[in-house]
Amino acid sequence: MSAVYQRLFARTAALAILGAAVAVTADPNPERNVYFGEQHIHTSWSVDAWLFGNHLTGPNDALQYAQGQAIKHPLGYQIQIEQPLDWMGVTDHSEYVGVTKEANTPGSALSKMPEAQPLILKDPNDPADVQKVFNYLVSLVSKPPIKAFMSPQVAGSIWQQNVEIADQNNKPGKFTAFCAYEFTSQYNFRNLHRNIYFRDCAKVPEMPYSALDSWHPEDLWKWMDTQRQAGNELLAISHNANLSDGWMYPIDVDSLGRPIDAAWAESRMRNERLIEMKQIKGQSETHPLLSPSDEFANYEIVSFLIGLPEESGRIPHIVGSYARQALKDGLTMQDTRGYNPYKFGVVGGSDSHNTGAPYRQNNFYGGHGINDGTIETRMSGYLFTGMDVRYESPAGLSAIWAEENTRASLWDAMHRKETYATSGTRIKLRFFGGWGYEEGLLKGRDWVLEAYRGGVPMGGDLPPAKAKAPTFVVWAVKDPTAGNLDRIQIVKGWSKDGQSFEEVYDVAWSGDRRPDKWSGKVPPVQSTVDLEKATYTNKVGATELKTVWTDPDFDPGLHAFYYARVLEIPTPRWSTIQAKQLNMAPPDVVPATQQERAWSSPIWFTPTDAARKGAKPGLTVADLNAKGAKMLSDAELQALIVGKSIWVVNNVTGEPIKIRYDDKGSAVVLHVGRGATLPSKVGEVVRASYQVSASPYRIKNGKIITELSGTPISMAVYKSGDKYYGARSNEFGHANYEILKKGPANLVELNKGEYKEKDQASYLRVTE
Repeated sequence: MSAVYQRLFARTAALAILGAAVAVTADPNPERNVYFGEQHIHTSWSVDAWLFGNHLTGPNDALQYAQGQAIKHPLGYQIQIEQPLDWMGVTDHSEYVGVTKEANTPGSALSKMPEAQPLILKDPNDPADVQKVFNYLVSLVSKPPIKAFMSPQVAGSIWQQNVEIADQNNKPGKFTAFCAYEFTSQYNFRNLHRNIYFRDCAKVPEMPYSALDSWHPEDLWKWMDTQRQAGNELLAISHNANLSDGWMYPIDVDSLGRPIDAAWAESRMRNERLIEMKQIKGQSETHPLLSPSDEFANYEIVSFLIGLPEESGRIPHIVGSYARQALKDGLTMQDTRGYNPYKFGVVGGSDSHNTGAPYRQNNFYGGHGINDGTIETRMSGYLFTGMDVRYESPAGLSAIWAEENTRASLWDAMHRKETYATSGTRIKLRFFGGWGYEEGLLKGRDWVLEAYRGGVPMGGDLPPAKAKAPTFVVWAVKDPTAGNLDRIQIVKGWSKDGQSFEEVYDVAWSGDRRPDKWSGKVPPVQSTVDLEKATYTNKVGATELKTVWTDPDFDPGLHAFYYARVLEIPTPRWSTIQAKQLNMAPPDVVPATQQERAWSSPIWFTPTDAARKGAKPGLTVADLNAKGAKMLSDAELQALIVGKSIWVVNNVTGEPIKIRYDDKGSAVVLHVGRGATLPSKVGEVVRASYQVSASPYRIKNGKIITELSGTPISMAVYKSGDKYYGARSNEFGHANYEILKKGPANLVELNKGEYKEKDQASYLRVTE
């Protein structure tokens, strides 16, 4: 008997002795396989799902759906996944989990409790009775927690049922069912939700920690630490950061109002290894105002606060709500403070409350029961908890590179962040970083093993520099049932002197398109979409794209991250497809087409101490104070800028910007180059300059205050000798801007004397 068969025989015998109803796994694959799964889904056991009309299906149905079985939509029709998944974690809300189900189960312990009587439906077909129960459930959110519903006898027993269902569906080597749940912090309508994943279902706690115990993520992390100390490995996945009102990625104070420090950063990264990049309620990668030079940033933008009364007039903050900016802020925090709380990997999800989720544009049936369950409701622009349901999109998917399809192997890959997200398509994506990858690496049969040996995969940290610049291996293959591939991009972020920057590089693309000579951007791929028919063809694009790419702008003294983004060719959006089915025009509130995509987890570069010491330090407010500089008062600021056009030079990049401040409280950027390297959180100043569009400003408490989509960003101005320096509030104590007393006659003059730049090319770039 061969060694392989001996191992298989021994394992089969052991499982038979234990009576374990599990599949036999193949030998682990050292090159790792990609496993697609769902990390975020709700069933009727979630209180809100039940409110949305999901009374028919529970966790077992969700896991059966993931394996290909048809189940009932809350409205009664059948739904079925287009292609079975490899794994799933059912993440019902831990807050009052299953109380509606148990209250309506005759003879259950909860159904006999006085507090549960208002939950019992006497006639499910009576709208008045349903409304009565609905009103009671809604009232629970604003009341102190009902301790009886949080007891081990109630919440604990429901949680144990969930664990048993996961064990029954777990089939190592074939399908993995995780033990998981959602911690649903919704303080002041801000989405601070986390999904909790356990490595081993045999060691789960008696009952989950919920937002009823504390809404603060920091308290969740403390509980997770105690679980880990007891030998129970677990991790958290934050989701829907785009709906967090700027609270998902803070840089100054935590949810308790305490200053963020190294201990906070370590606690977050120890517990929150992953973030959800895309789900039914939008994507959380970036926003056009945060990434104005990224032509693909305007993708599935959803911004509202769940359940916020419309009369509140409150505008959600985008600053602090998107992953790319968080990655950049993390670098700057590392550079200026010595810690980085935002070194996360990425996954996708659905957040469907239908027990099943749609992942395809041509199979979209919503995600919130009766609120978007019919084509007529979806296309009517029905407003659900503050959102027009036409803004919804198919679910994202999580992809994991692991040795085998088992709980331990998949969880370990999630922990090391060797994961990526897709918008719902099944693009295969590899991403490696190293220092010595040869250009012809991808031609070899064993290139994957060579890539592992020569560097790190997505989610990893580059080792110390061994070459002038890092090289990256990126490979993508299309989903056979979806659109061809348009391009692969590498998104880079870096930090210097309290500022952070980004650049999106096109590194591989289909067809014979050529990058623009000046910007380096590849022209858009041809669209084959027929809007009238809501169809497309794959006559353009590629089935596979790959390359070995070297960073052309690498600076060994700067912190940086890199991640890959893959785009498919344009295809019809679900709203266009369903508009055709109703013989109506596609809705004009959302794009008629979209480009499906995939995002890898990042790879990080950390400079050595020697490389950092070689760089000239930037000017800080502390430096200015030490020199006796004086911060200008309101009156002095008014005399300096109001009613004047002033030139401001960013001393980090050397880029000059001309700004006009009128005496009515409006400011307009009069000049900024199209090719300027701009720091984070300045908005679309290039477009504003071209269109001469003004924005409001005010002077208060010695600060010039502007806003980026409702988030105030201030600049204090200091006078040191005969020079004026500006310090923006989001640049970590640096004073990076010099206000010129006299503007130049032409931009080349800035190249002279004390404003001399490294080279004239930066100013030539400004004048393009």
